[in-house]
Amino acid sequence: MSDFYVHESSYIDQPCEIGAGTKIWHFCHLMKNVKLGKNCNIGQNVFIGSGVTLGNNVKVQNNVSIYSGVICEDDVFLGPSMVFTNVINPRSFIERKDEFKTTLVKKGATIGANATVICGNIIGQYALIGAGAVVTKDIPDYALVLSNPGRVCGWVCQCGQTLKFNDGRETICQICGIQYVKLDGNKIKRKE
Repeated sequence: MSDFYVHESSYIDQPCEIGAGTKIWHFCHLMKNVKLGKNCNIGQNVFIGSGVTLGNNVKVQNNVSIYSGVICEDDVFLGPSMVFTNVINPRSFIERKDEFKTTLVKKGATIGANATVICGNIIGQYALIGAGAVVTKDIPDYALVLSNPGRVCGWVCQCGQTLKFNDGRETICQICGIQYVKLDGNKIKRKE
């Protein structure tokens, strides 16, 4: 008996590493050399390409394709039908598997439903990419990103609450009490 769950309609190519407590639901396909951490939840109709790594406690909602080159750290949330790419200039008649770009989604980040992440970018810790946004460049930690192309339009706490700086350099989350400070260069960090 294994310490993870795979629905009988899903396919897991070998070798793969699947952490304890992970659940893989209906109609999924994991290609070889995928690494899933502990307590992940892989929703219905998810494709995970060769060599993809997902950390612990990653939640992948229905209809997501995670292509080769994607790395998600712990506690990442991938919303329904969001999209990753792995080639900048695809053509059906030219094989570009040696040109796959790495996309890194850092700890605790959330990518909303139907968002698109263009390959080769880094999404910062606890960033929140809004539904339908298109990520075309690196995203700072705690950034709230909306629109097409995606742009930073605010900041979110580690707990997901929108932060208000009110023209100051420091703020406190009204929900959980974590303190943040603005840095130069349109970034913020958690105040220690």
